Amino acid sequence: MITNICFHGIGVCRQERESGEAGYWVSADVFKGILDETLDRPDAKISFDDGNRSDADVALPALRERSLSATFFALAGRLDDPASLSPADLRSLRGDGMHVGSHGWSHIPWRGLSPADERRELIEARQALVEASGGEIADAALPLGRYDRKLLSQLREAAYRTVFTSDRFRAHPNAWLQARYSVTSLDTVDSIRNLFTRHTSVSEVRMVTASLVKRMR
Repeated sequence: MITNICFHGIGVCRQERESGEAGYWVSADVFKGILDETLDRPDAKISFDDGNRSDADVALPALRERSLSATFFALAGRLDDPASLSPADLRSLRGDGMHVGSHGWSHIPWRGLSPADERRELIEARQALVEASGGEIADAALPLGRYDRKLLSQLREAAYRTVFTSDRFRAHPNAWLQARYSVTSLDTVDSIRNLFTRHTSVSEVRMVTASLVKRMR
């Protein structure tokens, strides 16, 4: 089994784009300490959502220093936003051996989309990110972690290789649907170390059950 951990922003959130966003930013020191915890853990996988500028300014140099790799799920609708990753940043990430995936266009939930929004979020955003990053976009991360059976079917039809959720439990390395733990401002190096070392908890069992319900509804 593997433990997927996901970051959203590093440093200080200067301006929230959605209510509560600042709660998903971590300090640079905590971020680097968490990276150090993953160095000898092949079962730890790292990803970044939302395509914030700190991915290039802080995360990439820290990953490079530790010879770590990660997947960056960017937003196609923010490629021209100075607070977000640009096409040049995405190409730089690829040049340093990182992977780039899709987080959609507008950071809206993908569950229950209209046909037009579905095409924009699942297809057009992917095409824009392919062009911007200069490479394949095979993986997707669900904005806000929401999904149901219909959405998963749509993502399979779109031929995404792997889809990442915000469900908080360990994942099988070959699973198409990958659960992740989002790192928040309340986390510490110790709390993330505990994710890697603890036995399965009651809360994780509940999350697995909730995921099964989502896949069937």
